[in-house]
Amino acid sequence: MPSFFIRIPRPLCFVVSIAPLVYCLYQISLVLKGEISSLGVDPAESIVHYFGLCALIFLWVTLTLSPLRTLLGYNHVYLRRQLGLFAFFYGVCHLMAYWVLLLEFDVAGVVDDVIERPYITVGMLALFLMLPLAITSNRWSQKKLRLKWKKLHRLIYPISILIIIHFFWQTRSDFSEPLMYSALLLLLLTYRIVSLVRNKRKESLKT
Repeated sequence: MPSFFIRIPRPLCFVVSIAPLVYCLYQISLVLKGEISSLGVDPAESIVHYFGLCALIFLWVTLTLSPLRTLLGYNHVYLRRQLGLFAFFYGVCHLMAYWVLLLEFDVAGVVDDVIERPYITVGMLALFLMLPLAITSNRWSQKKLRLKWKKLHRLIYPISILIIIHFFWQTRSDFSEPLMYSALLLLLLTYRIVSLVRNKRKESLKT
């Protein structure tokens, strides 16, 4: 297959990544006009869930880039930083939609939810842990931190587990969606563990 069809330009990745936000803003504009939208009977709840799902999907796509390179030869790892930042961006949108649309800017309400609702606590923790990854997602930080940078960015794996727990706890009836993403995460984590074991074996054989 020609390399033109394999390599995805970063500008194209940006356009595709920002498209979910544009779509959501368009649906919000329909609601404000009193027209039919895809946000259902409870637009506020739908928007919060939508942004949370976007954050999850972008994080999962980020996690799949390394396995795709190893198993299929598609080297899209150069997009990992950009996709990871969009995962954080949509996570922030998820938090802001929850605070603005559901709590109506009530800071005390956020504190109460973090204390009283475990799934909110887990979600906040996941987003908090994503912050240092977003801040250090640049070449300067990578060169400055060196090996510490790799260790820091391995937080993406416990973060993904926290997000799945958050997803399960806030789901009330139909668990098919969180189960689907959990199965995919299990495959990705299994791949990661197998890769680490193989690398350690190779290093031990060299020594």
